[in-house]
Amino acid sequence: MSRPYHVAVIGLGAMGMGAARSCLRAGLTTYGIDLSEQARSQLQQAGAAAVMADARPLAETLDAVLLVVNATQVRKILFGEHGLATHLKPGTAVMVSSTIATEEASALAAELAALDLPMLDAPVSGGAIKAEAGEMTVMAAGANAAFDKLAPVLDAVAGKVYRVGSEPGQGSTVKIVHQLLAGVHIAVAAEAMALASRAGVSLDLMYDVVTHAAGNSWMFENRMARVLAGDYQARSAVDIFVKDLTLVADTARELRFPLPLASTALNMFLAASNAGHGQEDDSAVIKIFDGITLPGMEEAQ
Repeated sequence: MSRPYHVAVIGLGAMGMGAARSCLRAGLTTYGIDLSEQARSQLQQAGAAAVMADARPLAETLDAVLLVVNATQVRKILFGEHGLATHLKPGTAVMVSSTIATEEASALAAELAALDLPMLDAPVSGGAIKAEAGEMTVMAAGANAAFDKLAPVLDAVAGKVYRVGSEPGQGSTVKIVHQLLAGVHIAVAAEAMALASRAGVSLDLMYDVVTHAAGNSWMFENRMARVLAGDYQARSAVDIFVKDLTLVADTARELRFPLPLASTALNMFLAASNAGHGQEDDSAVIKIFDGITLPGMEEAQ
C-alpha cells in the first residue's frame, strides 16, 4: 500500500478490542475510540496510533471507521449532536458491525450515502476469542465500492466474509436469523442442565457427556462451561439477548411468521433480566429455574 491505511475502531468491548488488535497486527494504522479509559489504555499499550473518547479530531485522517457498539450508539455516534459523519472526508468507508434492525441498517446507509460515505452493513459473530484471533465471521452487505474500500479491515478481522447482498440491511437480516439460533441454544442448554441438576445428575458428568455426543452445540459447550465454573461475569450479557431476540421477534412479526421456540427463549431471558440478572453473563438464564443447586450458588428454594 502506497500510504498507511488509517482505521478507527469505535467501541472497545470484547469484540471491538479483538478487532482493533487484529487491525494492528495486520499493519493498519489503528485508532481506538471508547469512553472507557481502561479500554483505551489497553489498546494504547498494544500499539494503537492514538486512543480517545471521540473520533472527530481524527476525521480528516481516516480511510475507514469500524463501529462495534449497540444500535442506539451507532446512530448517536454518526448523526447525534456531535456526530462524526459530517466530519469524515467523502469516500471514507463506514463498517457497522452491530446487531441492528434491517430497516435501521438501510436507513443509516442512505444517510451516509448522502454524505458520500459508503457503508457496509457487516454484523459479526464468533465471540471474543475469534475476534482476538482475527477470525470473526462477517455477514456483510453493501456496494462493491464499500467492500473494496474496507478490504484491509475485512482481511484483518475476519476468518470468513459472507457477501450476502448489495443492499445494506441484508447483512443484518442474516445476523438476526443467526441470533435466533444462538439465543435458543443458550436457553435450551440452560434448561437441560437445570433438569440434570434437579435429577441429581453431576453437572460435570452431564457436560462431559453432551460435549462428546450428538446433543452438543457451540453455545452449550461455551456457555455451560461458565455455569460449571460458577462464573457469571458478563462476556455477553442477558440483556443483549433480550435485545437480540426482540429483534428476532420484531422481524418475524413484520413477516407474519410464528417463532414458537424463539418466543419462549425471549421470555426466559426476560425472566432472568426481571429477576436482576440482566447485566450478568447470558448463561445466567439458568438462574430462572427454582429448586436447583448450581456451582458457586446456594440451593434456591
